[in-house]
Amino acid sequence: MKTKGILSRAWRLVQRILLVLVLAQFIYILLLRWVNPPFTWTMLACRISLIGTPVRYQHDWVDYPKISPSAKLAVISSEDQRFAVHHGFDFGSIEKAVKHNERSKHVHGASTISQQVARNIFLWQSRSWIRKGFEVYFTFMIEHIWGKKRILEVYLNDVQMGDGVFGIQAASRAFFHCPASRLSRSQAALIAATLPNPVLFRAAAPSRYVLLRQAWIQEQMIHLQSDPRIQALIRMK
Repeated sequence: MKTKGILSRAWRLVQRILLVLVLAQFIYILLLRWVNPPFTWTMLACRISLIGTPVRYQHDWVDYPKISPSAKLAVISSEDQRFAVHHGFDFGSIEKAVKHNERSKHVHGASTISQQVARNIFLWQSRSWIRKGFEVYFTFMIEHIWGKKRILEVYLNDVQMGDGVFGIQAASRAFFHCPASRLSRSQAALIAATLPNPVLFRAAAPSRYVLLRQAWIQEQMIHLQSDPRIQALIRMK
């Protein structure tokens, strides 16, 4: 009976801890609707890895209205062309990626911008089914609590865009010596072209592959700019 009592108290304690954790993460998600994320785990890992190297960590938050519409359109064209219409997950792209990965050793991802934000802000980068499960949960939450504008704003400010460079403002100043508000279409497309691997692919010294990808992104921008839903999103204040 004594053992049962101990186990019962232990289970009640576990339940309380879990309840506190659930409430805490919900409050944190809600706060980030208005408060800018202080850091991401990728930023933290990068800062640690750069200690003792000549590479400088760069990150500078810029509010949504001060980001060039071209930058918003470029990352949507590059990373998630259905961003304005899906609810966090692009199931068509996921199905295509699964079929491709079954036939090829080169793995294709199908993460939407919303999924990338959920992973960058709340989770770790290594692949696992546990992380994927949490990613689904956090993607669902930010889609319904934050909305598209906030998700895109956080993405553009916190995604890695170069070796030690995080966010569109830092990338604009590092590669083109101008603020994010003044990025041209070609400059925005070049930054977006490096996003699959911003350490390997460099906007400052683009490879032939990056330049070809930049040209493709600019073509996609022309096609997508006539979509009224995307136009409304990228011009929101």
